[in-house]
Amino acid sequence: MTDDTALSKMLQENPEACKRGCRNYDQLISSSNDSGISLDGYFEEKRKNRHVPCWNYFILKYQFFMLYFLAGLKKADMEWLEGYSMQSLGNHWIFLPFRLFLTSDQVDYLIVHWFGFLLDLTIGFWMLIESTRPVAMVFCTMFHLMNSRLFSIGMFPYVCLATMPLFCEETWPRKLLKYFHISTNEPLPTPDCIYIKDGRGQSNKQKHVTWKRKLVIGLLLTHCSLQVFLPYSHFITQGYNNWTKGLYGYSWDMMVHSWDTIQVVVRVVDNEFGEQFFIDPDAWTQNDRWNKHADMCVQYANCLKRNLMESFKNNSASNEQKSSRTKHRQISSENLSVYIDVWCSLNKRFQQRMYNPNYDLLKAKWSPFNPVEWLLPVLTEYNNFRKTMNEIAKKVYTWSNDSDVLFIADFPGMYLENYIDDNMQNLTLTVLEGKVVYEIEDDDLQQSAGVVLSKYDSIPVENGVFHKIHTVSDTPACYMYTYVNFEKRDEEEEYKEPQYNRRSYAPFPVLEDFSERKAAVARMWKHISGAIEYFLFNKPYNIRQKT
Repeated sequence: MTDDTALSKMLQENPEACKRGCRNYDQLISSSNDSGISLDGYFEEKRKNRHVPCWNYFILKYQFFMLYFLAGLKKADMEWLEGYSMQSLGNHWIFLPFRLFLTSDQVDYLIVHWFGFLLDLTIGFWMLIESTRPVAMVFCTMFHLMNSRLFSIGMFPYVCLATMPLFCEETWPRKLLKYFHISTNEPLPTPDCIYIKDGRGQSNKQKHVTWKRKLVIGLLLTHCSLQVFLPYSHFITQGYNNWTKGLYGYSWDMMVHSWDTIQVVVRVVDNEFGEQFFIDPDAWTQNDRWNKHADMCVQYANCLKRNLMESFKNNSASNEQKSSRTKHRQISSENLSVYIDVWCSLNKRFQQRMYNPNYDLLKAKWSPFNPVEWLLPVLTEYNNFRKTMNEIAKKVYTWSNDSDVLFIADFPGMYLENYIDDNMQNLTLTVLEGKVVYEIEDDDLQQSAGVVLSKYDSIPVENGVFHKIHTVSDTPACYMYTYVNFEKRDEEEEYKEPQYNRRSYAPFPVLEDFSERKAAVARMWKHISGAIEYFLFNKPYNIRQKT
């Protein structure tokens, strides 16, 4: 089985593996760039040292040119240009030289956002021009090396570094060998090429355009067109649109949008007995990317039901010894409903709901070509609040080292049920826009008591108990919690300094980063050896453990 066949089989058997872990990477196949320094040329002499059709160079160069250019076009979004996409990167040690004359916020805005936008948009053109190529390659190398330190994006920056010579003249390897006085044989003609007049009497050879060559041209044009069309095909694949547009692997806007998720509530209702259960959203998942995609939420809900039914069947023997009242407290029927409530912030906006929390995902009507009917819109009407939120946050941070603030927005007719831990002290609820009702259980009266709060009204919030905040205005309500987080102080005392700060201001950051990568390589080989033992000896191996 070839690598491409194995890849196709893997994606057919597990299509969500691509969405969970893959990014904007395409594999180019059916090229004949194996005529020089390659294993095929080493083991098969007839493949070695022969001409390669120009389209092989073109398609590789085109692919990586579009990688940069499309990324630049996507960064033309106002979210990126206004500096809301990437957060707090200016504190990283990689930007120490820039912080000699710029603040961290200026580094975020000018270097990360604007320089990143201009580089992606233009670097492909600069590397195509021979006179500007050397300088462009220096900037491109610095760009990818910095990305390899800033983000966990696997081999991507190193692949881009390795493919930079594609923008050079095709004969550069031979010129390099000639510079070091290493002799090479002239490449041999091949029937795959069409030769033009070159002064050697070959002007009439191989000039006939066969149907195979026409097919290659057609496939190349199709491939090139798809690379341009896919990032803008969101009007077709509307079922994959959420707050951002398009298929994750082909939208080219991964860095344009930053997500901050504070809460994911998975509620399962046993409709036969009227019982409801809350499930840990991390129980059967590898990461939290699924809750940002409506189609994956539907798959998650169906997988959750299947796993719960299997767990119930496995425990049915022990359940027979329990009372009927105890049985009703367990999921004991297939008449289930699954509801998911995701609270997250997109590009420093208010925390808000992403989906309708009262929509049963087991009955979801999802189609790749129709809009998601349970998706709630991002509250773009409050975009201008981001500057106000930033000013309020800076003021709150001056109160103490442990003070913090959380901004929330909610839709009319909905409510947020929240529990405040004892580690949170001096908690205050303040309404910024709209009208809400603050509801809390009154133990003395054995009933709930509600307080109506309008714009700029504040109220102390009791910790250690549940409370609800109902949005009763005709428009979405915006409010904030201000509090002192003693848990953060305990963590800092335990670890002396947060991990991010140690990484940002480490005295020997490169050495520490190398140490982390060395540990990652050790884990990799441990996983590989465990997989080999499982394959050869059927010995179970846990690739991850939950604590």
